[in-house]
Amino acid sequence: MLTYQRRFIALAATACTLLAAACGPGVPAPSASSAPAAAQPARTSIEHQPIAGGPVLLRSGISLRKVVDAGAGSIRLARSPLDGALYALNPASGVYKISLAQPGAATLVARASTIVTDALPAGMAFGPDGTLFVVANRAAGATRTRGVISKGTPAAEGFSWQNFATTATYPLSNTPFDHLFNGIAVGPDGAYVFVNSGSRTDHGEVEANGAAYPDTREVPLTSAIFRLPADAANLQLPADAAGLQPYLFADGTRNAYDLEFAPNGELFAGDNGPDADYPDELNWLRAGMHYGFPWRFGTQDNPQQFAGYDPSSDRRLHSDFTAVKNGAYHNDPSFPRPPGAFADPVVNRGPAAAQYRDDTGQARDAAAEGRTLSTFTPHRSPLGLAFAGPAMPADLRGQGEQLSLFMLSWGAAGGTLTDVGKDLLHLRLTKQAGNYQATVEQFARDFKNPIDAVLIGNRLYVLEYGGESTIWELTFE
Repeated sequence: MLTYQRRFIALAATACTLLAAACGPGVPAPSASSAPAAAQPARTSIEHQPIAGGPVLLRSGISLRKVVDAGAGSIRLARSPLDGALYALNPASGVYKISLAQPGAATLVARASTIVTDALPAGMAFGPDGTLFVVANRAAGATRTRGVISKGTPAAEGFSWQNFATTATYPLSNTPFDHLFNGIAVGPDGAYVFVNSGSRTDHGEVEANGAAYPDTREVPLTSAIFRLPADAANLQLPADAAGLQPYLFADGTRNAYDLEFAPNGELFAGDNGPDADYPDELNWLRAGMHYGFPWRFGTQDNPQQFAGYDPSSDRRLHSDFTAVKNGAYHNDPSFPRPPGAFADPVVNRGPAAAQYRDDTGQARDAAAEGRTLSTFTPHRSPLGLAFAGPAMPADLRGQGEQLSLFMLSWGAAGGTLTDVGKDLLHLRLTKQAGNYQATVEQFARDFKNPIDAVLIGNRLYVLEYGGESTIWELTFE
């Protein structure tokens, strides 16, 4: 059943400020305002592939080294605050400790079956005391699932595991849009664990899983960020909105796959958009706020919420998208009304990752037009956030309140826009008018579906999902 209105009321009670919603038809694609002049890059533009088959470097002062093949299908990197070592998560086999020596090595330290039983790991994060939290998903019959989080306490031989939290079961859509539980982060003070549950729909359409769940769109356990006390054990998260309210941190996120805290303690996450040419997002996540899904993508309205929507005239749809093929875009008179005001994504001032599709179907570039976008070119799938610290060269550190962020893009799975991602971006984030604006530059490209990154000193470690899940070391000089 729909729970948007009830869930928003609970969120609004804790929100300090909510930004204005864009709920009317006909909103132009990017922001109509002119962007401030983007900062000039401090590093010379180059194009250099130092290792055959590896990524192409696009800025001077960066060196590249292959560390190790972590094992095909690896999905996460994290650094332990206890031993300073890098760890990788492979859902099929478990957690590996990565040796950064030459040659590198990956040593299994926790088998997947030891971490959690009958479930597939999807994310991991260390707390400041070295406790390792692993989030997984467990099937509950053919049409339902539940999220499970295990807590690993450092021990002489790896970790000692116990159940941290388990959700009630909730309905699958049996589509590629079952994003499940995945991103997880521990707050800087170690008091809370933050976990993402992705959507079960592409853009808020009814997904009945055959006839199993009539009229079901999103449910209370999907498309949201939850905050859980880190000292909990065997915590049970219910399926109803009222029972979840104490744990609901932020709502309206489609799939915030990678959560990351900035040096100033603020939480950020990328969010990938739908099977249509609407922007992907970078969001500054704050307690009690709603980030628009499924009513908005970027700052553009989802047209299916409006009476008389005709997908045949929607120029942002393409025939190679799954949601278009299966008829998920259609006239939808019962689409729920928006619950209230929404928080805007981070604003992209360019010059990179700012392509968009306008109302006529024309591919355009907001930065080249002196406009802004909220936030990224459609289908980039932003993830792998890593904030720079004081060990980075001066031109790549945050200055004052400015934040310096590296971010990966998994890459476009379809569409015709020429900006397909699979790259490394650098963002300079500046707070302005209650939000952040970003100057965005491309530092490297041609990774094989990069999926996670960790910054240690002046070295950025990038994990690829494609191929043998190579870990690359980029040193900033």
